[in-house]
Amino acid sequence: MANVTERAKKGGERTARFGLRATHQQEVLIRRAAEATRKSVTEFVLNSACIAAENALLDQRLFFAEDKSWQAFLDALERPAEIKPHLRELMSRRARWEK
Repeated sequence: MANVTERAKKGGERTARFGLRATHQQEVLIRRAAEATRKSVTEFVLNSACIAAENALLDQRLFFAEDKSWQAFLDALERPAEIKPHLRELMSRRARWEK
């Protein structure tokens, strides 16, 4: 999926409008973030909304497979997990932030 915000920069006329209501705290937060990223509030909100929308759509996964491939996939799911010594050792360590 092509990046919507990149396509918009290449010449899409902005004709749609969104009306939003926000709390004072939300407004302050968004304005500060827009300033920090050197974007207008509109650009920041629109870019953030498009990223969230793209991620939401990408999370909707659909798999297509022929019967043979699908069966191989199901067989792999049914096999017992392989014990990987290095992975077991890694997972047994405490995280750096927990020390």
